[in-house]
Formats: sequence, C-alpha cells, structure tokens
Amino acid sequence: METIHTIGRRKTSVARVYIDKGKGEILINNKKFNNYFSTASLQFKISQPFILTNTEKNYDIKVIVKGGGNNGQAEAIRLGISRALCKINEEYRPVLKTEGLLTRDPRMVERKKFGQKKARKKFQFSKR
Repeated sequence: METIHTIGRRKTSVARVYIDKGKGEILINNKKFNNYFSTASLQFKISQPFILTNTEKNYDIKVIVKGGGNNGQAEAIRLGISRALCKINEEYRPVLKTEGLLTRDPRMVERKKFGQKKARKKFQFSKR
C-alpha cells in the first residue's frame, strides 16, 4: 500500500493527512498527537474515524495542519482521516457518512463590511 494523501478543512484550518500501513502512530506537525491535543475531547475527535471502522492500530498517520484554533484543526484532521479511510476501503463510507464525518462544515466567519463596526454591528447612530 502506497501513502495516501487527503486534505481536510474546517473554518480557516487546513490539514494535509498522509496515511500508511503501520502500528497506529499519529504525528501532528512532528509531535505525538497526545502532546499536540491535550484535552480528551479533541483526542477523541481525531480517533473517532478509527473507532467507527475498527482500524485503531492499523495505520500510521502524519498530519501537517495550519491555521485556525484547536477545535477547527481537530475537525479538519478528522475530515482528512475519514476521506483517507474511504480511499483505502469503500466499505467504510456508509459508517462514516451516517456519523457525518465525510461532510465538510461550510460555516466560516462572515467578513466585515465597510461603514460598519463588524460584520453585522453598526456604528452608533446619533439622530442629533
């Protein structure tokens, strides 16, 4: 099996995921994934595709992630891993799809408009 490369995105985070056969080692920006994401909820988000497909210790993963915050990065990595698992075996697709792991979340920060304080907030109005 050759290395499979996929991309996951969430808000402003972009995760490039490289997956190989291995012992289940996950490296994120050349750090162990337990050190990169310290909270259990973020660690679970990353391991969720493997738990659903029963492939926890089968693949080595190397991830390069940029932009955004912790939660956005974790969800971008999760999408990239899910897409990679679907490339490996098409039978994983229905399981991951029902959990919503193959759906790209399109919500982004709305841009600031000119003549306004923020995206929707206006400057204070003075009648006189």
